[in-house]
Amino acid sequence: MTDNGEPDEEEILPELCDLCGTTVSDQAEVYAVVRDSSALHAHDPRLDGKRWLTACSQEHMAELIEQYKQRPFVDAELWAGKIGRAIGAHGGRISPEELAEETGLTRDQIELGVSWQNLGALRWHQRFGKREGPSAEE
Repeated sequence: MTDNGEPDEEEILPELCDLCGTTVSDQAEVYAVVRDSSALHAHDPRLDGKRWLTACSQEHMAELIEQYKQRPFVDAELWAGKIGRAIGAHGGRISPEELAEETGLTRDQIELGVSWQNLGALRWHQRFGKREGPSAEE
C-alpha cells in the first residue's frame, strides 16, 4: 500500500461479489455492465452511466442485474455527477461556458443537474436534522 492509501502496482486485490461480498475465484467470476445514472467513470466520461458488476455466480449476477433494472435511470442524477466532477477538477472555480464545454451538457441540462443535487442536499438536511456551524443560528 502506498503512503496515500492506494494499492501498490504489485498488490493485486481480490475481486469481491457485488451481491454477497465473498472473494470471487477465477473459475467462478461473472461480469456485466448495467445502466446506472449514479455511476461516473474515474477517467473516461464516455463510460459515465455504466456500472461494472462482479459476481461469484450466474445466480448472483442475475439478482444484481434485476436490482439495477428496478432502479430508474435519472438523467439529472448523471448530469449532477458530471457537473460535480468538472467543478472539482477546477478547484470549484469554473465559468458556465467552461462547465458546458467540459461536461458536454446544455445550459438546461446543467440547471436540471444542479437542481437534482440541491434537492438531494435538501432531503439530507430534512432527514438528518438541522445544520451545524456558524450559519445554523440563522
